[in-house]
Amino acid sequence: IKLVQLASDLGLHHIDVGLPGAGPRAVEDVTRLVETIRDAKLPIKPACAARTLVSDVRPIVEIAQKTGVEIEVMTFIGCSPIRQYAEGWDLGLMMNRSAEAIDFAVKAGLPCTYVTEDTTRSRPEVLDKLFRNAVDHGAHRLCLCDTVGHATPDGIRNLLRFTRNLLGAMGAPHVGLDWHGHNDRGLGVTNTIYAAEYGADRLHGTVLGVGERVGNAALDLILMNLKLLGELPDHDLSKLLLWCRIAAKAMHVPIPYNYPLVGQDAFRTATGVHAAAIIKAEKKGHSWLADRIYSAVPAGMFGKEQEIEIGHYSGESNVVYWLRRRGIEPEDELVKTLLAVAKSGDHILTEDEIMQVVKDYRGGWLKG
Repeated sequence: IKLVQLASDLGLHHIDVGLPGAGPRAVEDVTRLVETIRDAKLPIKPACAARTLVSDVRPIVEIAQKTGVEIEVMTFIGCSPIRQYAEGWDLGLMMNRSAEAIDFAVKAGLPCTYVTEDTTRSRPEVLDKLFRNAVDHGAHRLCLCDTVGHATPDGIRNLLRFTRNLLGAMGAPHVGLDWHGHNDRGLGVTNTIYAAEYGADRLHGTVLGVGERVGNAALDLILMNLKLLGELPDHDLSKLLLWCRIAAKAMHVPIPYNYPLVGQDAFRTATGVHAAAIIKAEKKGHSWLADRIYSAVPAGMFGKEQEIEIGHYSGESNVVYWLRRRGIEPEDELVKTLLAVAKSGDHILTEDEIMQVVKDYRGGWLKG
């Protein structure tokens, strides 16, 4: 519930709240989340996943009727040759199942997105027939999926161009296009940004990229990059860090220390030359410059700040800065002592380690 509320605060337009066809527990969870959106009058719109089976779409319709909330039906079917071979499906069966599922949703008055799993490894002639069939039966959006993280930007451009041309030829330019990417080749976020450039008008992702195998496109990083590209001028992303941290805690997924924006080292530097440049920028009164001189991502834009630490690559400026930020007078001997400790070690000193050196130094000075 908290994640849905935060997603709405971040300006996300839609959220997949579950797959109620999975059973009673999923139905209960989806109902609770939809009621939350309704009762809190959140602007975010709920969607649910469903296989192209009436038995999967029916519980979505029932929840929508019970709550009085319009729920988008996202009905999916695998369409690549290897998926067809493994399942023993022929094109006729796929088209019939798709039509039945879409018809059921549309007749219930719910918007329906037709999701072709493994779109990026599917044959154009198969996609042509499936897309035409879906639109003819009332699908208002098509979702192009890179289900196994197969695509590269060139392939995405070609796929979106193909689909847009097909919709244009059908006289259905109003049909929306979604992009759903995975990260198997490490291109999830990059591909999603390219998909937006090439004509996708809705982008999918997950918090921290958590998902099957190595995960989906990381929605937090997509938001960050779109903000930096000037595509989200009105979006307040100050709660992005909280969203990620709550998700990590709820899912029991640790955030890697070097994860962009959210990781503990995202804005930390202990290298002397880096720290010196940041400090010099601050001394000039240029906080904007200090936040960017050694970072492509300005920490302040997302509620964080640059952090200067002390390690074996540090210089005196690191130590002086660190002490002053904590109200400790950077006496010459103390600075030299801390720097000597750092140079003799093999890691960035923790706050406890530094404060112990300060404590020992002061004790020795008082005794002297």
